[in-house]
Amino acid sequence: MKAVIIMGSKSDLDYCKKIAEKIKQFGIDCVLRIASAHKTPEKVLEIIREYEEDDVVFVTVAGRSNALSGFVDANTHKPVIASPPYSDKFAGADIFSSIRMPSGVAPMLVLEAENTALAVAKIFAMKNEMVREKVIQFQEKKREEIYKADEEMR
Repeated sequence: MKAVIIMGSKSDLDYCKKIAEKIKQFGIDCVLRIASAHKTPEKVLEIIREYEEDDVVFVTVAGRSNALSGFVDANTHKPVIASPPYSDKFAGADIFSSIRMPSGVAPMLVLEAENTALAVAKIFAMKNEMVREKVIQFQEKKREEIYKADEEMR
């Protein structure tokens, strides 16, 4: 059970580390890799092949023109979660390259590091009781935060 985070460039490393940290809180192993669908497509394919036989979820992190998510999804039967980092530079408009995919290509789009980790955990929770319990605990903690905030408003 492993999440393989593929980032398009090293400039995404800090965001990917946040995702990895959150994924590990669910008891899931995580691997960080760098490869670009535009510049090194063969490297992307090598990474997919390296983990294809494992119990993995691929997380793709690419901004600007996100070909990485669709490319990975089109070349694996494993789940792919696109988690593009937000960019003030483009006022968030670069997210559109993660939304529209050709037919037969369906990476899931999840924004924010914590939500990406939760999506990975929910996929693994379908088969792993320990992860399922951690997801339930995480959700309960979030509920408690809302109840506590409401009480503080009174």
